[in-house]
Amino acid sequence: MEKVKRFFNIETTYKFEMNDLRALIQVVNVGLIMMFGLSVSWFGLALAVFGLVKDFTTDRHLNSIVMHLAGAVLNFYFLNILYGWI
Repeated sequence: MEKVKRFFNIETTYKFEMNDLRALIQVVNVGLIMMFGLSVSWFGLALAVFGLVKDFTTDRHLNSIVMHLAGAVLNFYFLNILYGWI
């Protein structure tokens, strides 16, 4: 563990941030899509839309808005592929 701390230059104790949870949810979304198919993209799209609503109403951080917008576009693209809309 000390090697990891030195590599990432971590000098303080870990502090949980919302982006940690968002990153974990993205990994779960990708895993679910790989295991169960593109129909799971509805889950990812819903999370991204709820995240965008939260970003625009309370947080207003550009990096969060960009991340949720990218997730929404990607999941919408997967749904387009699934249903043949494009």
